[in-house]
Amino acid sequence: MRSITQLARILVGLLFIFSGFIKLNDPVGFSFKLDEYFAPDVLNLPFLQPYALAFALFVVILEVLLGIALLLGHWKRLTAWLLLGMIVFFTFLTFYSAYFNKVTDCGCFGDAIPLTPWQSFGKDVILTVLILLIFLNLQYIRPVLGKVARQGIMLLSLLACAFMGYYVLNHLPLMDFRAYAEGKSITEGMKSAEELGLQPTTYLTIYTLKHKENGEAVQVDSERYVAEKWWEKKEWEIQSELTETKVKSHGYEPPVHDFLLLMEDRDITEEVLQMDNVFLVIAYNVNKSDAEGFAPMVDFAKAAEGAGYKTIGLSASLPDRVEQFRHEVQTPFPFATADGTTLKTIIRSNPGLVWLQKGVVKGKWHYKDVPAFEELSSRL
Repeated sequence: MRSITQLARILVGLLFIFSGFIKLNDPVGFSFKLDEYFAPDVLNLPFLQPYALAFALFVVILEVLLGIALLLGHWKRLTAWLLLGMIVFFTFLTFYSAYFNKVTDCGCFGDAIPLTPWQSFGKDVILTVLILLIFLNLQYIRPVLGKVARQGIMLLSLLACAFMGYYVLNHLPLMDFRAYAEGKSITEGMKSAEELGLQPTTYLTIYTLKHKENGEAVQVDSERYVAEKWWEKKEWEIQSELTETKVKSHGYEPPVHDFLLLMEDRDITEEVLQMDNVFLVIAYNVNKSDAEGFAPMVDFAKAAEGAGYKTIGLSASLPDRVEQFRHEVQTPFPFATADGTTLKTIIRSNPGLVWLQKGVVKGKWHYKDVPAFEELSSRL
């Protein structure tokens, strides 16, 4: 039992450190997931939504520190209780997501390792078993170093996590695992499985049919419905409101979806992706944008326009509000409408600047890091 406990200790500790570090690299992205969980149609905790980012930072730093404390054998009883409480909480969340199909990606490992809801739940169940094993065998957990050394490592870890969190919030994630990372082609990312000669994900439609006379109900998938010619069985009636779709087999799905740009109800997506060079100023919600952050964007856009390069703003806010905001910050470029989730995925800055070259992401900047246009002119 001693060896098993030590193995569980190492596995849980390393996994918590890895999971926390991946999310600490992109706390804004994790806060978006928590915001989904807090929404009225999920956990119905809307009063927590304004604090999603603060909660995200607290959770990811705690994850890292608990993993380190477990490996060091530091504060073992407190660490065990906190680990157990955290895993019970997240096991509930992942089960709720999977069973009710509310949040399709828990964000457990950020965008680095996407997991389905049921995969996330399975992972948390295994972790729960391992943590319970540790909890019930704390007598086998021995400190690795002296007390002063352990406290020093914990303090340095806390400071390092705080610094990293501060840095990525004021700039951009150190590592970008998303489909819009620098060097990625949005055009290629939009291609379907058929276009790439790959096997696509296939789906089954599940029909619920009710017998007109005795009220018996049965579920029949679309393949069986066709094979057995259920439409010829006039005594059975489809209950349209109960029809649902399920995945039959997982295949290739385009990493870029919902990338659609509309300007005055005109689709300009292909036009933008074909441009030799274009700069996108992204503000998924102008009401939440840092107005002062637009100052460097405006200066950059003016210099770019003067050199013959186009700048377009993108937002998911209502057009009337965007137009009002444009006048407030005096932007010299027009705005197009795009999906809010897509814009949040493209860049973790509100506003942020993205440079596209024939649909390829050549550069991304937080509004605090926008370069002078002259710095890029030689690369255009």
